[in-house]
Amino acid sequence: MDNMTALVSAFARAYHYKNNRIHIFADPLAKEMLTDEEYVSISQNMSQGISFFVPGFQGTPEEALRFIVNHQLSPSVLARSAFCERAIGNAVMIGYGQIIIFACGYDTFSLRTKDERLQVFELDRPEMIADRQRRIREKGFEPVCSQICIGCDLALPGWKDDLLSAGFHAEKQFFGSLLGISYYLSKDEFRKLITEIASISCAGSTICFDYPQTSGGTESKRNRELAAAAGEQMKAQYSYNELEELLSETGFLVYEHLDADEATNAFFQEYNSNMEYSMTAPAGVGYCLAVKQAE
Repeated sequence: MDNMTALVSAFARAYHYKNNRIHIFADPLAKEMLTDEEYVSISQNMSQGISFFVPGFQGTPEEALRFIVNHQLSPSVLARSAFCERAIGNAVMIGYGQIIIFACGYDTFSLRTKDERLQVFELDRPEMIADRQRRIREKGFEPVCSQICIGCDLALPGWKDDLLSAGFHAEKQFFGSLLGISYYLSKDEFRKLITEIASISCAGSTICFDYPQTSGGTESKRNRELAAAAGEQMKAQYSYNELEELLSETGFLVYEHLDADEATNAFFQEYNSNMEYSMTAPAGVGYCLAVKQAE
């Protein structure tokens, strides 16, 4: 995944926070991770591409942008973020002190948390980490938690050594966020990554991720087309049984699982009952929380 994927994800969170009084997921710092030029450029590119999403659309550029954000960009980003950070909150409440954000991009959790006890390890490609750190420095952010940024390649086993060298304790429980990763890995690659994570996980450690289901909807199809156009081919889809088997074979047990309807009910109801523009979690995407079993 290149920086554009991370930029558009940050834009989706920023637009939602800026343009709504009720939030499915509130990220007040997402806009701060983007320059004004990037925000405007993405806005214009999206509104000008309305014909790709809705041929014959009639409306203003702002109406076009709102439609694209609410129907294409935001639903998947907001649903998975809300699901994951609810789970992080629960994990921290029961004593988890280590958080790993795999493929962190421009995620802002470490900048928003008020819990100084946390160690938040942020992993991504070296060039992404360098850009992320530059933006954080330029904005003058000073995380309350212990923020550890690690530039690495998750496709290579060396990332585990980098993580351990940075102060991660494999004998302690951790919460791992893998949002947006499974789409761009083959089934073998995703299995390998989960296996590598399992090898440094003690019992009770938790991973959270979203994944493409075999029964996809229109939004999922459009997102695959957009990814392909950006040179980021989405490689795999899973049935629930396939996913459960993969996790079981790597030592994890499904603790919570939501499909699109369940995610909509869990996170979108207040927004939809009070806002003019309704939104639903994307069909064809599943949300999974899995726990490492004892050996």
